[in-house]
Amino acid sequence: MLTSIILSAVLAATPVLSEGPVLREDNIKEVISAMTLEEKCILLVGGNAAKAFDGIGNSEKGVPGAAGTVNGIPRLGIPQIVLADGPAGLRISPEREGDERTFYCTGFPIATLLSSTWNTDLVEKVGQAMGNEVLEYGVDVILGPGANIHRNPLCGRNFEYYSEDPLLSGETAAAMIKGIQSNGVGTSIKHFFANNQELNRLANDAIVSERALREIYLKNFEIAIRKAAPWTIMTSYNYVNGIHAAENRRVLTDILRGEWGFEGAVMSDWGGGYHADGMVRAGNDMIQPGSESRYKALLASVKDGSLSMEDLDNSVERVLKLIVKSPKFRGYVPSEAPDLKAHAAVCRDAADEGVILLKNEMAALPLGADKKVALFGVTSYDFIAGGTGSGDVHRPYVVDLKEGLANAGYALDEGVDAFYAEYMAQEEERCKRINGSSPWFIDRERAIEVVPVEVIENSAVSADAAFITIGRVFGEGKDRDYYHSYLLSENELELIERVSKAFHAKGKKVTVILNIGGLVEMTSWIDKADAVLLCWQSGEEGGNTVASILSGEVNPSGHLPMTVSLSYDREPSAANFPKIFADKPFNYSFYRQVKGHPHHTVKDIDYTLYDEGIYVGYRHFCTFDKKGVLFPFGYGLSYTSFLWKGLKVEKAEGGWNVSVTVRNTGKVSGKDVVQVYVHAPGKTLDKPERELRGFGKTPLLAPGEEYTQEIFIPENSLASFDERVSEWVTEPGRYTFIAARNASDRGLKKKVKI
Repeated sequence: MLTSIILSAVLAATPVLSEGPVLREDNIKEVISAMTLEEKCILLVGGNAAKAFDGIGNSEKGVPGAAGTVNGIPRLGIPQIVLADGPAGLRISPEREGDERTFYCTGFPIATLLSSTWNTDLVEKVGQAMGNEVLEYGVDVILGPGANIHRNPLCGRNFEYYSEDPLLSGETAAAMIKGIQSNGVGTSIKHFFANNQELNRLANDAIVSERALREIYLKNFEIAIRKAAPWTIMTSYNYVNGIHAAENRRVLTDILRGEWGFEGAVMSDWGGGYHADGMVRAGNDMIQPGSESRYKALLASVKDGSLSMEDLDNSVERVLKLIVKSPKFRGYVPSEAPDLKAHAAVCRDAADEGVILLKNEMAALPLGADKKVALFGVTSYDFIAGGTGSGDVHRPYVVDLKEGLANAGYALDEGVDAFYAEYMAQEEERCKRINGSSPWFIDRERAIEVVPVEVIENSAVSADAAFITIGRVFGEGKDRDYYHSYLLSENELELIERVSKAFHAKGKKVTVILNIGGLVEMTSWIDKADAVLLCWQSGEEGGNTVASILSGEVNPSGHLPMTVSLSYDREPSAANFPKIFADKPFNYSFYRQVKGHPHHTVKDIDYTLYDEGIYVGYRHFCTFDKKGVLFPFGYGLSYTSFLWKGLKVEKAEGGWNVSVTVRNTGKVSGKDVVQVYVHAPGKTLDKPERELRGFGKTPLLAPGEEYTQEIFIPENSLASFDERVSEWVTEPGRYTFIAARNASDRGLKKKVKI
């Protein structure tokens, strides 16, 4: 940590300045003029010095368990402010020494589930609840949301991110930012930019075309920043085209501030960047979590002239503008008692809308709550609320599926329940021994999947239906292993096979529930299931949410925010992503830091080629591989049916108003998602077959009820980045507007001449 000793030494060395101005909103430049060089450098270097990675979650000042702080300068009235993780809820320590109270935070659904709602109003409500906890626990800035693109399903942090599409990602992130910041606290959208891989994340170089950067990997951030004005942005660990993201002046200054008009502060990821002076010169204002060596390096670079005082003062000014907006500066006294019960209800509402019904043959679901069910799979009894690492939350509880089904009125098959009660107790003891000494960034050992053959056969006679839960949890610091995380294990496949065979022999239905943070292989086993429910990681209320969908109390309305391919090798980035690293030591993924500039020599580890360009996800499949899709981007089933009619595309100021009338033609109430894609001429620039340009979710429609969904498509959203002239260009010609249920749906079409 940058200790109080260092700060005291600086202050002691400048006693004549004790009568300096006290910081106000309107005297920031005056305060900067009164600051010593040492104070300026201290302000820009985080409060957790000398520990770097060990400082995560171990802040010794401010709020226990917070990720870090921005140092204060008491003599100038500059308070220390507190920064804390995370994307699915505030991450602080739930217990404090000498205090009998607990300080739990709501475990909200993961980001991928929130984007699956396609409901930005709902996401904003989640943000409002999350931001209230930030405020009431005394934190000033929460380090989220994450908005990186789902480039490849094996990325270890996809659960923290929203989508493969920059529009859906950007709009969802904007809603979250607006909700959180409505409480008068800040956000830090991350990880900026082109951060789509964890393996060698501190030194990997993403080799990306300018067009792909502008249209895919920067566009998501641009949308969120322009719409929601986050207080801060966090740069990523990786290099991009040979320049470290935290030291890239063209992006951090010319594009971010010059083109997009961002006025907030930029901070490094914890331990990110290599050169303190290079970071500040580029426009990365705060170096987190700080270290004495980085403080000294920053100081020396100003003294020797390699860093200008102008660049230093610009960063200091932006940090002070952040501080004067903070609750700490405003003198807010946190209650340390947010309404967790009310926030759990918000969590539940969001999770209910983000669950996706992928398959439902012969109306296998909903299954009445008066039925007896056989509940299989270790994850059913140890539900996964969220991912690991800095995206984790210390929640007050997690409702597993067994508890959720009981709350919904289901009876569990006694034989199956008794078997798992004994088995899970044994596995809990085994896992406890293994997990006892593991550091925070290692995946927790979980119960091994089991196939109780006799129990399965007996339950097929006694139960009315079977539910099987498949679970996956992972997180920061490593990517997923293709063989052991993406593919189902032999036991999982056998469990699905045996349960399906036994229950189908009795004319009974089998539902597979996917409690996962990222996609798994589905093609090999999906024919054995009558229904498949993708519930992601639904937060602390997960078991209740899934039970409400299974019973029909809630009609599923989630839609996929990414494409589910037939097989991994159909993924457009499959040839340029680390598929397996089991033969590498773990620290190859997490700690590979090299003095100076790393040597980018080993493909997919030292550097990663983004050869697919703009053809990420559905853009690739719709254009080049229509038959490679199991479930298309935007796909989702309902317990009711909808009829669309009357597509209109009308010119408006700055764009087009698109409207579609949606009618519920089924027997139960439900919500539908209207997605508007645009097919461009593509005469001078190659263009995907279609690209998402707008979307909207209807309110809950009763049977027979109609609603006209209106969606505005900005004119500039149709432009492509032409590398030949380094400009955004909208090609003249006929554009086809397509209102569709998913990226593969023919939909309703209307041509417009532009």
